[in-house]
Amino acid sequence: MPGAGAHGGDAVAVAAALGCEPGDILDLSASLNPEAPDIAALAARRLDSLRRYPDVGAATEAMAAALGTTADRVLLTNGGAEAIALVAGDLRRAAVARPAEFSLYARHLAETVDPADDPAAPLMRSNPNNPTGRLAGADEDAAVWDEAFYPLATGRWSRGDLPAGRAAVVVGSLTKVFACPGLRAGYVYADPARIARLARRQPRWALNGLAAALVPELLARADLPAWAAANARRRAALAAAVAGVEPSDANFVLVRVEDGAAATRARLARRGVLVRDCTSFGLPGHVRVAVPDEAGLARLVEAWEAS
Repeated sequence: MPGAGAHGGDAVAVAAALGCEPGDILDLSASLNPEAPDIAALAARRLDSLRRYPDVGAATEAMAAALGTTADRVLLTNGGAEAIALVAGDLRRAAVARPAEFSLYARHLAETVDPADDPAAPLMRSNPNNPTGRLAGADEDAAVWDEAFYPLATGRWSRGDLPAGRAAVVVGSLTKVFACPGLRAGYVYADPARIARLARRQPRWALNGLAAALVPELLARADLPAWAAANARRRAALAAAVAGVEPSDANFVLVRVEDGAAATRARLARRGVLVRDCTSFGLPGHVRVAVPDEAGLARLVEAWEAS
């Protein structure tokens, strides 16, 4: 069985090892919304966009409207990964909250420090925390909030620091909300001067034409309150069915495992169920499990009990 990927979502490699198709794997290492519209069906109607250079104007306006702001405060990116890379490159030096969060923060910072060692350093953190799934308190601050999982935790696109006049930068992604990791659509939400500065560093046509065409339609179909409510209901069912689940607000949970993360991942993978090994977060006794739909939960429980 192949080792865990750096960020989860490695169903292709696991399927190859098992001699099956990637679609046969229940991939709960990637925390995607079971309620999302059928991205393949929507994309099929927009394939003509591949014949033109991308125009992100309408998509930027739509994302800004969803966030309750103006287009000069939004920069669309090639997924949340590019948003993080641009902002981290702009900061150069920042603190990263613990447990050790998304490794892309450190990858793109020139220098990463521990918040305890330098409380004055600008802080990058995910909200809810990755991997614990817990939301930040209303009184907690950061220089950069990664809100990729925030909509499915709260039913809102953003915490709202920027409209309140605070200095935070938000990076986000449509990947989790619309279950479309292959589309590559993310964003930075910040003050206009920073957005203009980041845009000058961004490669031309960073957002591909299909994503630019689809973003307005996807945003129009979003029902964040209903999706967050469904997530909470399914998360409770997961916690009731699997031992060791820790409290979470997100569309994933952290699970304590007695035999260690690597062994748990391997035994579940052999039964076609993939979870996230949290050793890379400094938590070798935990796995992260996406909240599945009802059919996925039944399959997870069967694999968990059989292994």
